[in-house]
Amino acid sequence: MTSTRGDGGSSTGRTAVSRAGTDARREPVRPGAGGRPRLAGDFTRTLGRFSTGDYDAGRSYGWRVAWFVAQNLLFDRWWFPSRARPALLRAFGAHVGTGCVIRHGVRIHWPWYLTLGNDVWVGEFAWLHTLVPITVEDDVCISQRACVVTGSHRYDEPGFDYDNGPIVLRHGCWIGAGAMVLRGVTVGRNAVVGAGAVLPHDLPAHTARTAAGEERPL
Repeated sequence: MTSTRGDGGSSTGRTAVSRAGTDARREPVRPGAGGRPRLAGDFTRTLGRFSTGDYDAGRSYGWRVAWFVAQNLLFDRWWFPSRARPALLRAFGAHVGTGCVIRHGVRIHWPWYLTLGNDVWVGEFAWLHTLVPITVEDDVCISQRACVVTGSHRYDEPGFDYDNGPIVLRHGCWIGAGAMVLRGVTVGRNAVVGAGAVLPHDLPAHTARTAAGEERPL
């Protein structure tokens, strides 16, 4: 499952004009699939219509199965040597720098869409949801159970179409324990996404975001 970002590629300019009594008129919200106009509330979600469309997983079915096996039998096991995890990621197409520390329980969707700089730390049970690329620059810390999620869906489409976007974590930033960075976001240099915070938009350099949604300069 993927996350839903509140501004996930959709228009927020919804208007509705109501008149007295039961006579109400709805204004178009945004074009629907195929450019057809849509009225507010004029569709029912039908997940059976979901299609990946032109999404490119980046590797053949055989490669994807091989990674699924390697991740579940080796990569995320507590007994698998930490120093061997970067090598295994490289074998599956990831770009991994030197000095990276990746703890057990880390989940990576497609390693070939992952770039890790030098001296990156990834804590226990973090989730790097690389449906599309995640770029992590040098000296970034991603704490335990943090989620960096490139995938989402168009919540205003009946078929719940994909609405994915790449994520960039700039040099020296810190993603706190249990925090979530949503699709299409760039976290600035030395910025901090605090424990339990949800980040739906870009965060400037040297800025902290708290679990309450407050942002302040560092």
